[in-house]
Amino acid sequence: MLRHARELLAVRSPLDAELIVSEILGSWWGHRVSAGDVEVTIGEALVGHAERAATPAALALLTGIAYLGTPRQAAKAERAALDLMDRGVARPGWADRVGMVALEECFVSRDVYGDQDSIVCTYTYGGADRHALVILVDRNKAGAVQYADAPFPSAAPPALRAARPPACGMVRDAWVSSQVDRLLDHCRREGRDNALMRFEQLDPRDTKALLQSALALTNDTADPPVNDGFGSYHAFVRARIGVLPPGGRLPQPPVYGRDRRATIAARFLASDEAEGLSDLSAASRCVDRIIAYGCAHDFGRPLRVSPIKCEMFLLDWLPRKVLLSPTEQEAVPHVLAAWVRWAGKRMGLPEEGVRATLDAVWDATGKFAEAYRDPSAFGLDRDLVARLLPDGELEALPRRAFALPFLSGVHRRSGRHGSVDLSALDPSDPADRRVILEFEHPGADEEHLDAHERLTDRLWRGDPPQLWETAQSLLDVGYERHEILHKLIKVLDRCGDDADALREALRVLRHEAPPE
Repeated sequence: MLRHARELLAVRSPLDAELIVSEILGSWWGHRVSAGDVEVTIGEALVGHAERAATPAALALLTGIAYLGTPRQAAKAERAALDLMDRGVARPGWADRVGMVALEECFVSRDVYGDQDSIVCTYTYGGADRHALVILVDRNKAGAVQYADAPFPSAAPPALRAARPPACGMVRDAWVSSQVDRLLDHCRREGRDNALMRFEQLDPRDTKALLQSALALTNDTADPPVNDGFGSYHAFVRARIGVLPPGGRLPQPPVYGRDRRATIAARFLASDEAEGLSDLSAASRCVDRIIAYGCAHDFGRPLRVSPIKCEMFLLDWLPRKVLLSPTEQEAVPHVLAAWVRWAGKRMGLPEEGVRATLDAVWDATGKFAEAYRDPSAFGLDRDLVARLLPDGELEALPRRAFALPFLSGVHRRSGRHGSVDLSALDPSDPADRRVILEFEHPGADEEHLDAHERLTDRLWRGDPPQLWETAQSLLDVGYERHEILHKLIKVLDRCGDDADALREALRVLRHEAPPE
């Protein structure tokens, strides 16, 4: 990295210098280290290494980090840079101008669907080195990421909503252009000539609120779905957002309670667009799924339709999250197409946008039949699956079947535990779940059953997700199910209510050597 910093001695522009430093800082962005915070382990260590090197390239790098680094890196770099200057190390010519940038204007180029925003902010260094920073904010991927742990059909759990402010998207890419007028002319022309695009000026205060929220969601996401080169611009983006004036507000997502959702569904089912749907009962259940998806995974925008959103709903969310009946599987593409026509009209979507979205629905319909894997297709009894999935959360089926092995031969052969009919038990009911565990552990004492019950409850809820991930890893290397259950119980007992300690213990357990 210090050798790379020699390039800083060959540039004259503070913009070029900042981009080089941002690229260096971005070389580890997004990575994880077992020793702790990567920004400390690598970033602050780099500052210390540069101070010890005491070369002009090292001073140039420290000067850039003092502006672009994290607060701790910046403070440490500034002290180190001042020390090297006192020792007579030569400074680069651009050093006095780095970070001395002023905002000009903010704009947004957005599609009419509401899928993505390209935020354009223009800056200068006292009238020189004018440049535009373009930041891509994606709302589709952000919705999937922000509420990834939310159980169907509700939105994110209260704790998650309290910890994370409402986002309007996530940053997925960024780049810099020195051809500012050419870029703005292109955006204006596209907004004027393309019926599916809009170009508008933004209040810089609102721009800051939006970008801070979007970048925070990107930073908080493990392995965020950013474009390959984004890490090189991350520090630069963070610094330029800091130049924007404070005081803006994010729009609050509307709240769609049960009654409001039911009203929307009823209006759709009574509309001309829904008139051709043959099975209104199945259509009603399908539209409930569409509305739930828009509320929980699209920032409270159930009426918004777009080609990308419809594809994600049909080919990603439904196959992973929702248990559909055979009639619902047949009906859902037709209901979605009717919904596109009805909701698109109410959202003012241009006819070109409605047609493009319908084309995407029909293109995805054939793929949906392949993507959706009904458990009954694998020989699983549908009544049994329904009892394991009373909430319809399809992705929970493997971990719940692992926790409560209804599907084993012994359960099918006997079907009874004393006077209890096992086929009549409800695994979502704690009392019935206890009976199932007693059947699986004959003669076990109460303490042992209590431990299994605590683990089963966590696996049922998927809390934390790493619990099931660890169980799968141990299965993959050859451990037997019951042995895995006991290993997980030991970890839970040892960590208690310490969530961070539990995640770390599970991470270690996932890498345990296979059995002899």
